[in-house]
Amino acid sequence: MGKLSGIKVIDLSLFLPGPMLTVMMADQGAEVIKVEPKAGDPARDQAPFDTYGDGEHSVWFANLNRGKKSIVLDLKSDDGKAALRDLIAGADVFVEGFRPGVMKRLGFDYDAVKAIKPDIVYCSVSAFGQEGALAHHPAHDMAVQALAGFMSVNDGPDGMPVVPGAPSADLAAGLTALSAVLMALIGRTNSGEGAYIDCAMFDSLLPWCVHTAGSAIAGGESPVSSAQRSLGGAGFYQVYQTKDARHVVLGGRELKFAKNLLTALGREDLLQLAEAPAGEQGELIAFLRSTFETKSRDEWVDWFADKDVAFSPVLNFREALDEPHIAERGLWIEASDGGRHIAPAIRFAGEDWQPGGVPKLGEHSQ
Repeated sequence: MGKLSGIKVIDLSLFLPGPMLTVMMADQGAEVIKVEPKAGDPARDQAPFDTYGDGEHSVWFANLNRGKKSIVLDLKSDDGKAALRDLIAGADVFVEGFRPGVMKRLGFDYDAVKAIKPDIVYCSVSAFGQEGALAHHPAHDMAVQALAGFMSVNDGPDGMPVVPGAPSADLAAGLTALSAVLMALIGRTNSGEGAYIDCAMFDSLLPWCVHTAGSAIAGGESPVSSAQRSLGGAGFYQVYQTKDARHVVLGGRELKFAKNLLTALGREDLLQLAEAPAGEQGELIAFLRSTFETKSRDEWVDWFADKDVAFSPVLNFREALDEPHIAERGLWIEASDGGRHIAPAIRFAGEDWQPGGVPKLGEHSQ
């Protein structure tokens, strides 16, 4: 029995943000009914694939849709509409990820769904929200990051923005939507009323800039990476190349870490630079760059083993998943029916978690 056992979710979302929201609910026992078009969620076709149960599934799709039921409905047909109305009548949560206006045209906007189930918690997930100048502008994750300002500081030393390594806008929306849905469910137990949630990827990502974009938030100039403590302007929050062309990072700016490392390297005289404003630590950064180039990445791992310094090697995903820490925490597991999953970050002490089965397209259609 998971924390959300007894909660029924109708999920019309595809790709990443909405499915991320609903898989976190399914992982905690909610009954999630994934309503797919005839062609299925496009994530089903995204390589690579692995064997889950008696079928091959996209690793992406499996990890975001495990534990759900899949039904196929044509929401433009009378039969499809009738079937969805029947599902809504017994649901607690309704999630959709279409562009604004689509659900109204189909006859399943909030007012229509509320008329069927008055206390429904209805969540719309979109790029820019249901209203505003950008509401109908098409965008996936990177375009949202670009318009929210994040790409401007996702740059290299030459100032050229690069493709982000994580779909932060997608993930921020999934987490924000989950929080909102759970808040609405708690509120419903007190008031008996449902809620409508307009969750935008843009809105969800924007608060993530408060620790780096302070000058702009305060009405001033936009921050520049090379002059920001957390974006490349500080010696002890920095990426360094090693002798074997791999990389390591110093990931803690506290003075105690700087003192521990510089003392071990015999350069206590540079400690004052570690306290200098970001963008004014050039001499310190230059010293650390030349120092890290004297050993291989793994040699530095061994050297730092007895040092109290916020240091880490830069690992690729294969190396990261093979780290003992991952196994000790049970974060990368193989399901009983085969196929590997990244375990949910939300798990509760004393409760055993196992991934649910991966649904075949339309497996639970009647």
